[in-house]
Amino acid sequence: MKEYLATFMNREALAQFVKVGIVGVGNTVVSFALFNLFLWVGMFSVVAVSVAFAITTFLSYLVNRAWTFELTDGKVSGRETAHFYLVNLAAWAVTAGTMWAAETFFGPLSTLTANGVYLATSIVILLPKFASYRDIVFGDAIEAARVMPSEPQG
Repeated sequence: MKEYLATFMNREALAQFVKVGIVGVGNTVVSFALFNLFLWVGMFSVVAVSVAFAITTFLSYLVNRAWTFELTDGKVSGRETAHFYLVNLAAWAVTAGTMWAAETFFGPLSTLTANGVYLATSIVILLPKFASYRDIVFGDAIEAARVMPSEPQG
């Protein structure tokens, strides 16, 4: 376990962690924009949020693959995509569960408190999401890229 935790204590891992956070913030902004656009055109809210989630999760997959983990082979793997969606569904479940627990324990939350719970949960789950992306979703591709680096551009 100590050896695994040490893999997070280097410049590359820190840069990747920061990039995952940046992508997450951008993804959230785009998701809210799409959600509101879909509401504006008359979509039912559950459909609107589901479509926005599906689109932005796939965009997040592409950006994290290419920018965060620098996998520029142009491949989009069905296995990677499925694992990426599963990680994000698990993160959503933790977030929704935390919100439910806060409302159950404290009663109805003010908008400010609900946003605080959402933000706190997002911060807490960032490291497990990063570890899942790096080790489960993109682990094979990262390892393959290390074994067979791309040809120098010239």
